[in-house]
Amino acid sequence: MQDGLPYPQRIWAVVTVGLALTMAVMDSAIANVALPTIAREFHAAPSTSVWIVNGYQLAITISLLPLAAAGDIIGYRRVYLVGLILFTIASLACALSPSLPWLASARVLQGFGAAGIMSVNSALVRFIYPHRLLGRGIGINAVVVAISAAMGPTVASGILSVANWPWLFAVNVPIGIAAYFIGRVALPLTPSAKHSFDSVSAVLSALSFGLLIAAIDTIGHGERLWLAAAEIAAMIVSGTLLVRRQFGKPSPLLPVDLLRIPMFSLSVGTSICSFCAQMLALVSLPFFLQGALHFSAVQTGLLITPWPLAIAVAAPIAGHLADKYPAGLLGGIGLVLFALGLFFLARMPIDARATDIIWRMAVTGIGFGLFQSPNNRAMIGSAPRERSGGASGMLGTARLLGQTTGAALAALIFARSGEHGERIALYLAAAIALAAAFVSTARLMERTAPRLLADSESAVID
Repeated sequence: MQDGLPYPQRIWAVVTVGLALTMAVMDSAIANVALPTIAREFHAAPSTSVWIVNGYQLAITISLLPLAAAGDIIGYRRVYLVGLILFTIASLACALSPSLPWLASARVLQGFGAAGIMSVNSALVRFIYPHRLLGRGIGINAVVVAISAAMGPTVASGILSVANWPWLFAVNVPIGIAAYFIGRVALPLTPSAKHSFDSVSAVLSALSFGLLIAAIDTIGHGERLWLAAAEIAAMIVSGTLLVRRQFGKPSPLLPVDLLRIPMFSLSVGTSICSFCAQMLALVSLPFFLQGALHFSAVQTGLLITPWPLAIAVAAPIAGHLADKYPAGLLGGIGLVLFALGLFFLARMPIDARATDIIWRMAVTGIGFGLFQSPNNRAMIGSAPRERSGGASGMLGTARLLGQTTGAALAALIFARSGEHGERIALYLAAAIALAAAFVSTARLMERTAPRLLADSESAVID
């Protein structure tokens, strides 16, 4: 099998992956800024309008693993392009929405399209780049994801300053069309698996992850405990049935076979912890900067910007280093820096100047950028080549679980801690990031990891 794509096809493949991934990740956050405006226009309660965000996030979470499994069977390129088509059509439907139920339904469809993009993008990267440049390719992907997630609110504010809210979704349409036609020509064809799609496991997976997200959200917003307990109980039942069904399958939808690989499972744990810490901080910082430090909304956006900019600088460097040095070492160093940056942010004095905030944001972003690329490379590279779809789906699922948990923890802290909630949330984020550093360095003690990595990637040259 060919080891990566030749020039210039590789460049065009990277372009279409980057464009689609930017839209899918950014739209997870971009609608938040417009929620008050949309609620007023449709005369809806804030609690109802929140489904514009929740519907999108829930659709992605419940469909990531089934679509990743479908990619193993019918090819990653096909799942990616179908997801891109659905995302683009749903974006147009969002822009033309005449009512809130229409908009929420279109956002759910948009979420399913985004899941088609996110579920297999890392698997595609493994076929786009030659093995010797895999870390660099995953580093570029990490930059796209990190910057898109962090810059979503800033981009939304910029669009809303010159246009009304439907343009938040309409701008996706020409970009999606361009990405689709480039992708049809440039994206690699990948091998198809022989087994059939396990629809029962897909339903059980959707139930398990959907109930888990619902329970986390219920606890985070301080709703009735009996409801959270019922959701957790139902999740345990469906999750147990799902796991039992996966044993003995050569390519299970829930990648229990990959989770037996220590390098893979430790990388998943590191990812969940780190994205939980990231979301805790990103939710808390605007309240902290505007409420405690009295910066304006525009100043807050500018002061947070050094974080994604630092990631953009650090992630490609980390991706290059990941081809030479262990992910446990690079991830551990990065996450310690990330934890220090969060700790310094939590310790900021009330009279902090802009320069005091900027260097703290930069340290935080550099640390996160150093962690993300090596961690993603370890997760994708430790899986057998024919199981790249399952690994890619698990990568996205770990990120979403971490982000959802972080957002719920922030809501819970704000509800229970009064005026000091933002600082408490930042301290907790620093502690979770430090825990992630310990999980990351545990990979250095896993002596079987190099052999597993070598065995799994030997198929590149077979």
